[in-house]
Amino acid sequence: MTDWGQHLSQMRQTAPLIQNITNFVAMNVMANVILSSGASPAMLHAEEESGEFAAIASALTINIGTLSADWVRGMVAAADGANKAGTPWVLDPVAAGATTYRRDTSAQLIAMKPSIIRGNASEILAVSGAMTKGKGADSADSVTAAEDGARALAKSIGGIVAVTGPEDFITDGQAAYRVRNGHDMMPLVTALGCSLNGVIAAFIVGQPHLEATAAAIAYYGHAGEVAAKTTSAPGSFATAFVDALYTISPEQLSQAARIEKI
Repeated sequence: MTDWGQHLSQMRQTAPLIQNITNFVAMNVMANVILSSGASPAMLHAEEESGEFAAIASALTINIGTLSADWVRGMVAAADGANKAGTPWVLDPVAAGATTYRRDTSAQLIAMKPSIIRGNASEILAVSGAMTKGKGADSADSVTAAEDGARALAKSIGGIVAVTGPEDFITDGQAAYRVRNGHDMMPLVTALGCSLNGVIAAFIVGQPHLEATAAAIAYYGHAGEVAAKTTSAPGSFATAFVDALYTISPEQLSQAARIEKI
C-alpha cells in the first residue's frame, strides 16, 4: 500500500523553490498556497530573466491565463532554460481552445515537452486535438471524456497529464491514478485551480512524477475537505483552505488520500 503522505513529507523537507509564470488573477493566491504547503514561490515572467532563473529554481510552472506577447516570450525562455537545466516544469493551458492565440501558444509550449500538463477536461481535450464543449476557462466536458486524450498527450510529451475535476485523472500514458479528494466549494474561490500547479511542481521535485502528482492533487483536495468543515461560504473557505494546507500532516494525508490505481 502506497504511503501517500511520504510525498508531502519529502516536499516539506526539501522546501523547493518554485518559479511561477501565472496570470494576474492568481499571483497572490498562488504564492500563499505554495508558502503554506511548505515550498518557496518566485513570481517572475520577464523574458530577460525567466530563462536564467529557471536554471536556479527547483521547478517551474507556466499558466497562460492572461496572455500577451511579451509574457509568451518569457514563458518560452523559461521553458527553454528549464529544459537545458533539467528543471521539471508544469504547464496549465488555460482556456486553450478559446482563441487561435491560445491554441497556438499552447501548441508551442507543449512542443517543448513539459514534465506535467494539468488542465480541466475541456482544456486537455483541446490540446489533445479532440472536440470540446468548453467555453473560456470553464470545463463543459467530463473528466472521463478526456482520459483517452490525456493518455495520448502524455505519451507524446513523455511526461504526465493530469485532468482535474470532480474526480481527477493522472496518467503517464500507460499507468494511471484516479483521485477522489476535494470539495464543491473549491471552484467558487478564484485561482485555486491555478494555484494547484505550484503544489504539483513542489511535489515532483526529486520524486517520481506520476505518484507525486497524484499525491499533490489528493493533498490539495483534502485541504478543501478540511476547510469545508469550518465554513460554508467562499470568502471564509479561502482562508480556511490556506490554513488547511499548512496544518495537514503527512500522516493525515496518508489516511485521507482517496487514490485508486487504474
